[in-house]
Amino acid sequence: MFAYYFKLGLRNLRRNPALTALMVLILAVGVAASVSTLAILHVMSGDPIPGKSDRLFVPFIDNGQPDGYVPGAEPVDMQMAYPDAMNLLRKHPAERATAMFGTGMSVEPPRSDIPAFQAYGLAPTRAFFAMFDVPFLHGQPWTADDEARGANVVILNRTVAEKLFGDANPVGQRLIMNREPFTVVGVLGDWNPMPRYYKLIGSGPATGEEFMIPMATAVRKELTPYGSVNCSQVRDPGYASLLASECTWIQFWFETRSAFERADLQSFLENYAGEQRKLGRLKRNAPIELYDVMAWMEVRKVVGNDTKLSAWLAFGFLILCLVNTVGLLLAKFSARAPEVGIRRALGASRRAIFQQFLIETGVIGLAGGLLGLLLAFGALALIGMQSRSMAAMARMDWEMLGLTFAISLCAALVAGLLPTWRACQVTPAIQLKSQ
Repeated sequence: MFAYYFKLGLRNLRRNPALTALMVLILAVGVAASVSTLAILHVMSGDPIPGKSDRLFVPFIDNGQPDGYVPGAEPVDMQMAYPDAMNLLRKHPAERATAMFGTGMSVEPPRSDIPAFQAYGLAPTRAFFAMFDVPFLHGQPWTADDEARGANVVILNRTVAEKLFGDANPVGQRLIMNREPFTVVGVLGDWNPMPRYYKLIGSGPATGEEFMIPMATAVRKELTPYGSVNCSQVRDPGYASLLASECTWIQFWFETRSAFERADLQSFLENYAGEQRKLGRLKRNAPIELYDVMAWMEVRKVVGNDTKLSAWLAFGFLILCLVNTVGLLLAKFSARAPEVGIRRALGASRRAIFQQFLIETGVIGLAGGLLGLLLAFGALALIGMQSRSMAAMARMDWEMLGLTFAISLCAALVAGLLPTWRACQVTPAIQLKSQ
């Protein structure tokens, strides 16, 4: 009977095309508004590195001054000082560890037809690429020897590599950065995770890091950190003073072999903090925190209150559209009361009438879902035009495609419950007498 009622529903859509088109449009607009907002929320709050997110951890060691410190208060900055980063890199129990900071360098292209430009980059340690599953189009990460020497080696992203060298493999080529020659050792593949969970503080442009160089190279060249540099006390001028100070500007990650090693890592960090306190550091005596990927995104408020409020408002608009759809369905089904009366007089049960009208409502929901999907793509395209960061997040995946039709169908069925129930209450005798 389902197939028969489905075909009947398709036929009934043509009985009053204007009313049907209005219902489909209202439903589609509500679905598009809710789904486009939900798609952005889905991208921002989803797991950016499934299968590893419970094994990647950000440590937080509060090295601020005790003056004005309130236990339990939200910290001003959650990065790490250079001395702590170097200590943890040298000795840690995890499988991998990486430190990084954002920076920038001028680039002089090898081609005369391209002017020099300023590029934004990242200065991580070598373990970064394995920890975050960074793909390579050409080449590979720099070697351990390159890192130890602070060699002039660079990894370019695909866009910059093609801009400078075209489609050719640039590995082994040289280019001038900050007036010094750098050797290209690799080109990144298509890798620009959104949100940029690995560097949420001072994350840089939405197009991703344009280059990467060893952290040791960036420090040797005294490159300025791009992003947040927080100093809780006055320090002497100069780069050496920055390295020796308690200023926080380094972002740090651990990777364990399994999620069960988190307790061992926590214990190691607490022992390390105890040793540093004996040396006169970490005067706040604050607890050591350890965040996995999802917890780190939550504490950094990747999904802000504005985004959540927008989602609630969009679903509120969908409810408003449903109320209007209920009214239109009541009018549509009320006009068919004589038809229902005749069917009831011929022996059709209320259950059969209910199934028929509810399936017809589902057909309207599917039509609204299809139109709503098209409108959602248009809405996401308009949102993406606002900025590059929004363009990276305003996208639809297969989960959201399925959810679009699910929301539309469920919304139509919910809206059709009252009109369908009212249609089932038609008294056959009254309708036959009126005819």
